[in-house]
Amino acid sequence: MAFEIPADLHPDLAKVAWLLGTWHGNGRGDYPTIDAFSYEQEVVFAHDTRPFLHYFSRAWITDEAGQRLRPGALETGFLRLAGDAPDGDGVQVELVLAHPTGYAEIWYGTVEGPRITLTTDVVARTVTAKEYTAGQRMYGLVEGDLMYAYDMAAEGQSLQSHLWGRLARV
Repeated sequence: MAFEIPADLHPDLAKVAWLLGTWHGNGRGDYPTIDAFSYEQEVVFAHDTRPFLHYFSRAWITDEAGQRLRPGALETGFLRLAGDAPDGDGVQVELVLAHPTGYAEIWYGTVEGPRITLTTDVVARTVTAKEYTAGQRMYGLVEGDLMYAYDMAAEGQSLQSHLWGRLARV
């Protein structure tokens, strides 16, 4: 599917224009404190001419045949570019996320070509949210698909792989 950069995209977002659109696909999840699972996911990166992207993701837990069993994770936030990286490799990026499970996060990282690498700076949680202390995310454009991996430290566990998936532009 051909992708065209919108004429009204804010110039600051040129280096992340490859994210724009709706993405759909599947992934897997695993962690020492839960059973492994499969999921279906839809991700949207949108803009409204201002210098940020709105990010929205929703997922459904699926069975091994790919049939939806129940709603899964839901998150929304904003991605902003923050100037050239201090080491000269890539551009700095900020991501602010909120989750209905009682978390708000601030992520910092870099954009290098069609790859974004992020690490949490702040994880705030409500008193009813499970313990979650740190995360790392990587997004990349591979053969036209959005691939990603999410590592986390939670429930007394060290930082380790949790989610990974491949989404196609729709």
